[in-house]
Amino acid sequence: MNQKKNPSDPNGERLPPVAADRTPGRLFVISAPSGAGKTTLCRAALGRFKKIRYSTSYTTRQPRTGEIDHIDYHFISNAEFKRGIETGRWAEWAQVHGNYYGTSAEFIAKELAAGRDILLDIDIQGTMQILKRFPASITIFIMPPSLDELKKRLEKRGTDSQTVVQRRMSNAKAEMAHKEMYRHIVVNDRLETATAELIALIESYLQ
Repeated sequence: MNQKKNPSDPNGERLPPVAADRTPGRLFVISAPSGAGKTTLCRAALGRFKKIRYSTSYTTRQPRTGEIDHIDYHFISNAEFKRGIETGRWAEWAQVHGNYYGTSAEFIAKELAAGRDILLDIDIQGTMQILKRFPASITIFIMPPSLDELKKRLEKRGTDSQTVVQRRMSNAKAEMAHKEMYRHIVVNDRLETATAELIALIESYLQ
């Protein structure tokens, strides 16, 4: 099979060759303040679009109740994560709430070159990095209906102290101030409606 010449990415690294008869995959990037329902919406989208690959993030935080290693996240040590920063392992990475989060550069490059679509569930810092490297990314921001409702959801979750809730609320305000950098915005007021809107949005790119 003939192969298209594949230039280096912006960081100077060689990406896998792209087959001449294959269109590069699409990269969907979804972000939201903590508690806005991003995880639930992403799972619904992945359930609807079976061929979209989910990029499981790497993190140094401890698993929450019910989370499974290599499914919800790849849980690794601080030392391993920092080695990844030094070796260029991450397509994007950030330190959030005292923990590191990152996305495998190798996974994204190989999947897109193979013509497979990918969904990334990352924060705003990560999106900024991804857009520098993959400017054609389809970015979607999930908004809560209001800050008051977001606070209620965080408190109802019962996994964080009031101090952590306040910190997440402060971060949410900062994140929402950058929502206009995203190509699309979905307000998660009613989960059923937001799910339908997100699925229709993704489907419009897959047609």
